[in-house]
Amino acid sequence: MLVTRHARQILSVTTRMLGPSADAEDVAQETFVAAFKSLASFQFEARFSTWLYRIAVNRCTDALRARRPTVSLDESDEEGVTAWETADEDTPHRELEQIELAWELDKGIQSLPLLYRESFVLRHIEGLGYEEMSEILGVHRDTLKMRVYKARNLLCQSLAHLRSVRL
Repeated sequence: MLVTRHARQILSVTTRMLGPSADAEDVAQETFVAAFKSLASFQFEARFSTWLYRIAVNRCTDALRARRPTVSLDESDEEGVTAWETADEDTPHRELEQIELAWELDKGIQSLPLLYRESFVLRHIEGLGYEEMSEILGVHRDTLKMRVYKARNLLCQSLAHLRSVRL
């Protein structure tokens, strides 16, 4: 029942932290296994979802540390790509643009430094408040606000080449 209730949110966090991959699915599954094994030690001082997010973020951090360095904000997979032509209406071309923009956004999120990425994902993707984020990450809310702010700035810089694309 707990897996059914929280699977979507945990998979969302792991996918945003690790990228859409089998690794994200594996880490989401590992999160629930670890939670099950530690269920007896769960203290009801915090919400269950907060505790589960903390496990997921820790597992993602471990997985990222095990990886090689990822693409930096200054690198690009394609040379000379600045923007796409935009379609005037909802067409297959427009849908493809939206998919490409979503891919660019995911790539930008993946390129954020870990501290900023986890804060950004929890705030803007998962929609958590700073109090709950503070409980999950064990960091003061003002520090989290600064991390989210810096993450947004870095993300804007990494996506600057898309400014001429209509959203």
